[in-house]
Amino acid sequence: MGSIYGDWLKEQREAAGMTQQELADAAIMTRSHISHIEAGRRIPSKEDARRLDQALNTGNVLSSFLPQDDTPVADYFEAARQLEQQATMIHEFALSYVPGILQTKRYADAVLRSTFPPRSDEECDKLAVARLERAAILNDPVTPVVCALFDEAVLRRPVGGPEVMAEQIMHLVGLGESHRVRIHVLPFGLGTHPLLSSMLSLMCFEDQPPAAYSEAHCVGRLHDSPSLVERLRATYALVLGDALPLKESLALMRATAKEYGHHG
Repeated sequence: MGSIYGDWLKEQREAAGMTQQELADAAIMTRSHISHIEAGRRIPSKEDARRLDQALNTGNVLSSFLPQDDTPVADYFEAARQLEQQATMIHEFALSYVPGILQTKRYADAVLRSTFPPRSDEECDKLAVARLERAAILNDPVTPVVCALFDEAVLRRPVGGPEVMAEQIMHLVGLGESHRVRIHVLPFGLGTHPLLSSMLSLMCFEDQPPAAYSEAHCVGRLHDSPSLVERLRATYALVLGDALPLKESLALMRATAKEYGHHG
């Protein structure tokens, strides 16, 4: 995400002789949220921008020049990746493949090598390592709380071949059985559902507003709007209600891993 807006906010704050905490208090926001906006990791909602304008006496400048939705996908993803590391709760919906923080190395490598235009071996290796580093947030036994909702297509598509899929699915089963990640599967028999168009990640934090990240082919968006994030959260909850319970989801995953050749 570009930082021109954040840089300008910082200049106006410093010109007003205010600390981040003083501006946060005046605009009824958290200091952490101000910090993320100035660093270019978040954009304020229209209401937040209006309060920032009031606190800094900048008229409607911050409201009028909110960043538009033409930010490159890579920048949205990077901002979402940074927020992922700070989240206390993450809800993932996966439509086609296993979310990054839950991928094994071989599965990640297979996903990264399937893109067009093709990536070099060196770039794939670098990205696979970065993806495993993202997964390190699961090394903490408690935080973040993670719930993963999978369309059954995620389990049925043989990414990397049967051996890679068996390993990946049993990795997920292990996370589910250890209660580190709560996993639910949406069975094919359900038919259509409101999340069928893209993947979705919902993130909650201790000291800043919740955020959402959605992604489809060549299109990624980080969502900060409170009304939109709440709508996405409600949609996720609705779809989750149609998913298989945890026990049945894990049983389906074990059976699928066995079909791929896992024995044990």
